[in-house]
Amino acid sequence: MKKVILKIDGMSCSACSNHIEKYLNKQKGVLDASVNLVMGQALIYYEDDISIETLSKYINDSGYKSAGIYDEKLENRKDNSKIYLIVLSILILLIMYISMSHMLNFPVIPFIDMKNYPVNYAISLFILSIPYLIYGKDIIVNGIKNIIHKAPNMDTLVSLGVLVSFIYSFINMILIILGDYMLVENLYFESVCMIILFIKLGRYIDKNSKEKTKDAIKELVKVTPESALLKTKDGYRELTIDEVRVADILIVKPGGKVAVDGEIVKGSAHFDEAFITGEATPVRKKKKDKVVAGAINYDGIVEYKAEKIGPKSTISEMVHLVLEASNSKMPISKIADKVSSYFVPIIIGIAVITFIIYLLLGTSLNESIIHMVTVLVVACPCALGLATPLAVVTSIGSSAKRGIVIKSSESLEIASHINTIIFDKTGTLTYGKLSVNKLYNYSKYSDKELLNIVANIESNSSHPIAKAFNKFKISTMKVSNYKELSGMGLSAKIKNKTYYLGNSKILDNIENNYTKDEDSLSKKGNSIIYIVEDKNIIGLVGVKDIIKKESKNAIKDLKNNGYNVVMLTGDNQTTSNIIGKELGIDSIISNCLPTDKTKYIKELKSKGNKVMMVGDGINDAPSLATADIGISFKSSTDIAMNSANVVITNDNIDNILEFLTIGKRTLRNIKQNLFWAFFYNILMIPIAIGLFKKFGLEINPMIASFSMMLSSLCVVFNALRLRK
Repeated sequence: MKKVILKIDGMSCSACSNHIEKYLNKQKGVLDASVNLVMGQALIYYEDDISIETLSKYINDSGYKSAGIYDEKLENRKDNSKIYLIVLSILILLIMYISMSHMLNFPVIPFIDMKNYPVNYAISLFILSIPYLIYGKDIIVNGIKNIIHKAPNMDTLVSLGVLVSFIYSFINMILIILGDYMLVENLYFESVCMIILFIKLGRYIDKNSKEKTKDAIKELVKVTPESALLKTKDGYRELTIDEVRVADILIVKPGGKVAVDGEIVKGSAHFDEAFITGEATPVRKKKKDKVVAGAINYDGIVEYKAEKIGPKSTISEMVHLVLEASNSKMPISKIADKVSSYFVPIIIGIAVITFIIYLLLGTSLNESIIHMVTVLVVACPCALGLATPLAVVTSIGSSAKRGIVIKSSESLEIASHINTIIFDKTGTLTYGKLSVNKLYNYSKYSDKELLNIVANIESNSSHPIAKAFNKFKISTMKVSNYKELSGMGLSAKIKNKTYYLGNSKILDNIENNYTKDEDSLSKKGNSIIYIVEDKNIIGLVGVKDIIKKESKNAIKDLKNNGYNVVMLTGDNQTTSNIIGKELGIDSIISNCLPTDKTKYIKELKSKGNKVMMVGDGINDAPSLATADIGISFKSSTDIAMNSANVVITNDNIDNILEFLTIGKRTLRNIKQNLFWAFFYNILMIPIAIGLFKKFGLEINPMIASFSMMLSSLCVVFNALRLRK
């Protein structure tokens, strides 16, 4: 079995992706296909004897276009949809004023007055409707195309309503120009404009910011350097990543990045692999240890043998994890999309049957067309199309004021079903950087003076722990005879006094009466640093990654609200258990690589759980994309933020529970909107058909258009309640 991600052009709605997906899954040699509308991709698992060309042909045969294998090097495209939306939203005010001012007893514009200048009135509305037809060209084209492919959707219904209304109005406009001024009441150009604008507004809201998923792929690729240093007989030479071959001996200098996955053959250094493991502290690597592409070398010159290059590297695997997670199908209930497959053909059928029946009953062609248009216009699913995005945008706006940036509309719907919340440790529940946690001062110096001495000595070191003392350097001291003691620590002289900083190994021939303090710090997950002055222990420092002050209460609140909380981290078991216990987390899984995290999340989802992942690092990107909802923070890496559905801008994890609450309220509001949208159609369609004529209850396309607008306004006002 093989798998490939193909790029697809021409999709515009869920019906398109569903049609392609169903078509592909019926084809010989295709084991499973999943089509992602947002990414414009198809993730296909297929038999070994099927070629990419055959798979592309399947896509083309379905009525769309295959653009070949997906390329990670994406192009940025300028999007003017917001400008168009603003301009046409302003223009619609003029159109509605021209067409309805006489109904509302507002002052009419003299030279296009409906009664006195019917020709000018008709032509002006016709001209003003043209930009909307151009703006909605994609809707009309897709609507017609979906009829041809026997997969009608909401675009189809919108297209029919728009085209029939426009063509009918255009014919009446010609008759008005020829002198039949009575037809001035039968112009519905404003309905055409309003329908297109409302649908476009809903789609803009739904689409906005989803393109960030693609940016995540680009950020992952940027983790690895573009060049490498190849060892040669004369020293080394620079070459591009594409030129690297398996078994090449490469060199990485201090401050440089590892070019490809490999094994160290000479030298040792501390490597920051936080983007893979999540470890706050860089790890010391020596001969025969593995290094991964993108890891930063803090100190020492290291030679390593290239082992995994190109698509087999760890970073490439992460890229494909994000892509596959983005293309996988979320079990979300898309009510409007599901019912549209039935709703659209039924409405079309009702409209056509209405037209035929009226003709058979001897009704005039003009009146029969009016009834058909009335059914299409009154049933046009503006309220249905707005039900979800308006509730979503209102919630997104109010959430943003609370420091919760929601990038994916689906997240609000899924939030009400979440039952398991997974936290990364480093940088999420903790601050993600080493800090001085505890100082035992056994000297005559004050704490500030002692830490100032340590900070001055550590300022000469490139070791990651040295950064924990930066803020304690309050005055500069002359440091001499600085030496690094391999595996132990370092030594230096200040004012003729010799100082040693390091682990217990520096205490050779020195009596240690402070082992209890050391044990106390070790049990709490601290790294130990003894401070020795001329053979005397004068201090003991515990350095660790500090838990965020709000983490404990946030975990407690989530558990009290019935959520299952899990900590999934690349850190070691001892440190993870200590921090997990302090936070009150019972489920702790440590030593996890990105693939382990995604595997665990997939297992939970396969058992019916709805999973939320909270993380901040590059290593969390695949997990954030795999989970039903991914949450990151403003202080997180760009890749984590781009892979997440939600970003908390104030870095306060208390907002996680608030987001879940907002999600529940939003889903309830969406259901109310959808109920009203369908109730409206059930109520108005029989009236539009003319079933209640004998009771004096009858509407024409103008009233149908107006009532359609009222139904949309009801949905709008209901959605605005979420602002509270």
